[in-house]
Amino acid sequence: MKQLAALFGRRARLRWLHLIIGGALLMPYFLVGTVLVGMAGGGEQLFSSVPAQLAAFALALPMAAVTGFFALVRPLSVATARALCGIPPALLADGPARTRQARVRTAGWYTLHLALGGIISGATLALPPFAVAVIALPFFAGLRETWLLDGPEALREPWALALAPFAGLAMLVALALAAAVAGEVLARRAPVLLGPTPEDRLAAAERRAADLAVRNRLARELHDSVGHALSAVTLQAGAARRVLDRDPEFVREALTAIEETTRRTVGELDSVLGLLRQDAEPDEEGTAHGPGLDALGGLLAHCGVPVAYEREGDPEDPGTVDPVVAREAYRIVQEGLSNALRHGGGDAASPVRLLIAVRERERELEIVMENPLGERPAVARPGGGRGLRGIAERAVLLGGRAEAGPYDGGWRLTARLPLTMSEATGTADRTEGRG
Repeated sequence: MKQLAALFGRRARLRWLHLIIGGALLMPYFLVGTVLVGMAGGGEQLFSSVPAQLAAFALALPMAAVTGFFALVRPLSVATARALCGIPPALLADGPARTRQARVRTAGWYTLHLALGGIISGATLALPPFAVAVIALPFFAGLRETWLLDGPEALREPWALALAPFAGLAMLVALALAAAVAGEVLARRAPVLLGPTPEDRLAAAERRAADLAVRNRLARELHDSVGHALSAVTLQAGAARRVLDRDPEFVREALTAIEETTRRTVGELDSVLGLLRQDAEPDEEGTAHGPGLDALGGLLAHCGVPVAYEREGDPEDPGTVDPVVAREAYRIVQEGLSNALRHGGGDAASPVRLLIAVRERERELEIVMENPLGERPAVARPGGGRGLRGIAERAVLLGGRAEAGPYDGGWRLTARLPLTMSEATGTADRTEGRG
């Protein structure tokens, strides 16, 4: 049964069809070859001469190989091979053949496909009618008189006629076996000739890295904006619940802060989710729009913790601080406030201290945030612990640096960012050079 399935099963039939397609693709080249052979003197005997047909076939293959160098031949060949040859998709390359090596491999595959397809297609057209006629010889006297009139005497013997049906069946089995072998040859060579080249693998790795970078950026944005908002809302709601009966004014202020925080976060969430929409486009630096340092006032007013804000220079001026740098600085401040909310012990007497300074001489934007630590140790949240790492990633991507740790009985976060994107690129290049 396995042998029959290998010759006539579904996979064998699909591979046979794949070979027939190859024979059909060969026909234009073969016709051009017959014209060239005819011009060379094949003339009237062209279609009845086996050597002339073989010569036309031999001329057709180089022309097919030239066609295989076109970039779009590979995706078409890959799609056909995946559908009809039963090859796992991961073993074949995606996209047009861009490099010389990929085009040479594709041309080899295309030529092999058309060569084997032409042979099997020709045999499929010619052999089955002949085999059926041989099978029918013992049963039709008129057929015997027509076929065996000029044939050898041995073919008219009773034993020869008795074997004719078996000979005809053997021809059909041989054709099926030849098609199965040719299909297996193509299936085994497809991963080699149509598989990804080293350049394809490098391009695929770069695409995966770009996708991961986008996902990491989305994760940072969601963590910083939504995480901060949830921390602030949770603390405000908890504080309001504890003094609900004795301090209605504080509850009113807490509810106002919750309302402002959630309203601002909805706008930031729309900006982040815009990266996932097909019609969303990044700005010139490849970063989606978001709040910058000019939006710090609303953040500090409703962050849920008292903040003593100092600034040196004019960090809110787009002419001084690049908008992309200002946006990342806003996120760093936002995450620092989230950490102060979760782990700090600040009150009106010891608020969070925030300093944002434009250092023109160093061409840096400095962010310093200090907050007291709570009496109880911070409790790790499930899935948490990414905030400080996200701050460091934001700073490094701009060519800056960030550090955080205990300082003078409290906690201190420091970040230094280049003022402009051109300076950020240069700093990043120098950093890579040192690495």
